[in-house]
Amino acid sequence: MPIQHAVLALLAERPSHGYELRASFEQAIGPQWGELNIGHLYQVLERLVRDGFVTFRVVRQTDRPDKHIYRITERGRAELERWLAEPFVRAGGYRDDFFLKLFAASRLGADRLREVVRIQREAYLRELRALGELRSRHRDDPLVGLLIQAAVLHTRANLKVADLAGEDAERIAGTARAATGEPATGRRTAEEPAARGRAAR
Repeated sequence: MPIQHAVLALLAERPSHGYELRASFEQAIGPQWGELNIGHLYQVLERLVRDGFVTFRVVRQTDRPDKHIYRITERGRAELERWLAEPFVRAGGYRDDFFLKLFAASRLGADRLREVVRIQREAYLRELRALGELRSRHRDDPLVGLLIQAAVLHTRANLKVADLAGEDAERIAGTARAATGEPATGRRTAEEPAARGRAAR
């Protein structure tokens, strides 16, 4: 679980309570990753404690709720080192919701598929513009800048895939409709439902 190990890395630097961990994570990773939900963070901390990777002590406070200060254990450091030593391997193949849209649109014909591609392409271009603005605001932070550049490269690759899908729309739609025995246009003739009804009798 990447968040679990990121928390271990932060605790390896110094003991912290939950809100300090969230602030440190968001400052280090930057806005491209997104906000770290505090409720989810405390669930991660509970699991780390249960697994023996983290301990905590309670600091009593008179004017506000008590704080839990978390500290990494030796077992937690060993787990962090184990995770860092392993390469990241994508599990379960490549999945992208855009391909589900291509799958659905291809059943409706090439024109509909091209329209889906056009809409998605515009979204990728907007994303690239937003990433360019974001990169200009984080020029002094190399790790955040690297994450933004990774997002740029990923989005450009997605844009290229969209372009390829648009160029090959006729063949994609034709193959999809042939698999279902329907015309490539996705339209049925007026006689077709009646013919199917007679065949079923």
